[in-house]
Amino acid sequence: MSTLLRLIGRRLLALPVMILGVTLLVFVVMSFSPADPARLALGESASSAALEAYREANGLKEPLHLRYLSFLGGMLQGDLGTSSGNVPVTERVAAAFPITLQLTFLGLIIAVVIAAVAGVLAALFRDRWLDQIIRVLSIAALATPSFWLAILMIQWLGEVPGGWGLFPALVTRWVPFTEDPATWARNVALPALALAIPVAGSLTRVVRTAMVEELDRDYVRTAMGAGVPYAEVVSRNVLRNALITPITVLGLRIGYLMGGAVIIEIIFNIQAMGKLILDGVQRNDVFLVQGVTLTVAIAFIVVNILVDLLYVLVNPRIRSI
Repeated sequence: MSTLLRLIGRRLLALPVMILGVTLLVFVVMSFSPADPARLALGESASSAALEAYREANGLKEPLHLRYLSFLGGMLQGDLGTSSGNVPVTERVAAAFPITLQLTFLGLIIAVVIAAVAGVLAALFRDRWLDQIIRVLSIAALATPSFWLAILMIQWLGEVPGGWGLFPALVTRWVPFTEDPATWARNVALPALALAIPVAGSLTRVVRTAMVEELDRDYVRTAMGAGVPYAEVVSRNVLRNALITPITVLGLRIGYLMGGAVIIEIIFNIQAMGKLILDGVQRNDVFLVQGVTLTVAIAFIVVNILVDLLYVLVNPRIRSI
C-alpha cells in the first residue's frame, strides 16, 4: 500500500514540473513571433507614442526572463493576456474549451465502447471469421484519418445535396446539452464519430491482444479444468486482467483525440479551441495562440497523469505490494 501511495505521490509531484516546462516552451516559442502585440491590440492606425506606451505598460520591453515571470504570475491569477478586439484570452478560452472537452470525451467513450466490444469478440472467436472481419475493419479504421472521415460523413449523412440529411453538415450555433439535448446530439454526432473511429481501430487491436494473452494463461485452463464455466472465468477474471494493458495506451489516444478535435472543429465550423487557434494564427494574435496552446497542452498532461493513476489503481500487482 505504501508503494501505491508513493507512486501516486510521484505522479502528482511531477505535474507542476511538467506544466512549468510546457509554459516555458510555449512562451519562448511565441516570444519569437514576428507579430507585434501592441499593434494588434491598438490597431494599424495607432500612433508610435501610443504603441510605445502600450509596450511600456504591458512589460513588452522588459527582458525575456522578466516577461516570463510576469506571464507566470498572470497565469496563476487567470490572466493570459488580451486578444484582438480587446477581449481577455481567458474569457475566449473559457467559452471554447468546454466544447472541445465534450467532443473529446464523447469521442473517447464511443472509441472505448467499440474497442471493448470488438476486441473481446475478436479474442473469444480467435482465428474464426468474426475475428478476421474485426481485424480487417480495425486496421482500416486505424489507417483512416479523422478529417477524411469527417468529409465523407458530411457528404453521406449531412444536410448537403445528395446526402441523407440526417445531421447538420456545419454547426451554425452550438447548443448546450442542458438547453436542448436533441439538437446537441445532432450537432455532436458526426464530429465525435469522426474522432472516435481511428482511435477505436487502434484500441480494438490492443484489447484483442490483451484478451488473447489472458485466455492463454494457466489459471484459465486450471479454472476450466476445475469445472468453472467458461463464461464465468472470462467475466470474472479474464476481462478484469485484460483491461490493464489498454489503460496504459489510453492516455496517448486521448492526446490524439484532443489534437484531432482541433481539426474536426474547423471542418464542422464548431466555435471551439480549433477555430480559436485558427483565428489567432490568421490574425497574428500572439496572446490568443499562446493561451490556446497552453490550455490544450496542460489538459493533455493532466489527463495523462489521471490515466497513470488509474493504471496504478487497477493494477493488482502494484496494489498488492
